[in-house]
Amino acid sequence: MGTLRDLQYALQEKIEELRQRDALIDELELELDQKDELIQKLQNELDKYRSVIRPATQQAQQQSAGTLQGEQRTKRQAISAEPTAFDIQDLSHVTLPFYPKSPQSKELIKEAILDNDFMKNLELSQIQEIVDCMYPVEYGKDSCIIKEGDVGSLVYVMEDGKVEVTKEGVKLCTMGPGKVFGELAILYNCTRTATVKKRHSGSFGESADA
Repeated sequence: MGTLRDLQYALQEKIEELRQRDALIDELELELDQKDELIQKLQNELDKYRSVIRPATQQAQQQSAGTLQGEQRTKRQAISAEPTAFDIQDLSHVTLPFYPKSPQSKELIKEAILDNDFMKNLELSQIQEIVDCMYPVEYGKDSCIIKEGDVGSLVYVMEDGKVEVTKEGVKLCTMGPGKVFGELAILYNCTRTATVKKRHSGSFGESADA
């Protein structure tokens, strides 16, 4: 009887040990699920912030050009580049326009490109071409520079002032001088995934047809 009782106790201890291990495994699995959920949430936020760097529309560029022709420059500008559709085989025959600009504007554009995750790996000669072909544009306070869902191919570099970025009516961030936005539609040939509006009066930068 004593031997049987000892075996029963040993069996109960093993069962309890297994239960504790199962409880620990459940706890670890729950912790992993929570971490996976957090990682996914952070990844979604990262993708969301990357996607808001969208190009401004051709309509916005035309409106800004009209503003430059019709009134004195009282607001800030932005720096943008708008490529036209072409066959890649014809690149050797493409001549990009050149717009004179101050050394300060050149350096601002270059530093903004080198600070951008999607454009910093361009060759220096390509960066120089982008700098050279940019020209000034202006937007007044509360002007819509980029509208979510639109088709466009403009790239902007903030020279001064601030813009507010929203997606589906929810504010994502505010951007200031020295930031590039609008390059993703050029790189991925997609529509705008966010809206960008000017929130403060001042100069906005320069823009170029590529």
